[in-house]
Amino acid sequence: MTAPRIHIGIGGWVFAPWRGSFYPKGLPQKEELRYAGERLTGIEINGTYYGAQKPASFARWREETPAGFVFALKGSRFVTNRRVLAEAGPSVGKFCASGITELGDKLGPINWQLPATKRFDADDIAAFLALLPESVDGITLRHAIEARHDSFRDPGFVALCRDRGVAIITAADGEYPTITDLTAPFAYLRIMGTTADHDAGYAPDALDTWAMRAKALAAGKGLDDLHPPVATAAETTPRDVFLFVISGEKERNPAAAQELIRRVKG
Repeated sequence: MTAPRIHIGIGGWVFAPWRGSFYPKGLPQKEELRYAGERLTGIEINGTYYGAQKPASFARWREETPAGFVFALKGSRFVTNRRVLAEAGPSVGKFCASGITELGDKLGPINWQLPATKRFDADDIAAFLALLPESVDGITLRHAIEARHDSFRDPGFVALCRDRGVAIITAADGEYPTITDLTAPFAYLRIMGTTADHDAGYAPDALDTWAMRAKALAAGKGLDDLHPPVATAAETTPRDVFLFVISGEKERNPAAAQELIRRVKG
């Protein structure tokens, strides 16, 4: 068994205000992913939420990033933005067969992000989780679900995800409910509290805390200091950690991610 890894990054890599702040002035746009890949250890791709990407694009992204880098993917909105998730089977299949496995061992978790209006329905969620394939093209898929309605603070939701090995994404420092229950062999966090008040988006002590939490998760501990779990605690086991600095003061997110990487390595 390989040692757990902590991957830290941002959402996407194309954002004009990062040119001159994160990216050096004059860096060609076609070199931005390569530059980001040398300074971060993961990126969550948002474009896969809006539309299908070409297999050649996934292959190019794999080639332009270093060994050990990972891409988390936002699942298609044609899967998640529907009243009845249980009817999403064809869309799930289309997304998973769209070339994502061209990323190879750089394929990270898939974030199935639900709309904030979607309420917890145990039967519908159970049927949806059953649609998620364990593997495609011989590559194991890691699924995560981002619930954005308070009704998902339900032990039944935790039990369903734990039974299927699907991670519940912990969203923190933002407007959405924070659920810290661990339900999969990996943990997925999205932190959304960067501000313009700090060069690195967060105050130094907040960065220290988030780095400590990432290391604690990798060591098999939970996030009780952030928020009590909804259900009983998961079995203590080391796990891979995926932490993305998202939203907030977006211009500061690369600096926050780099500071967290430095602290985790220190």
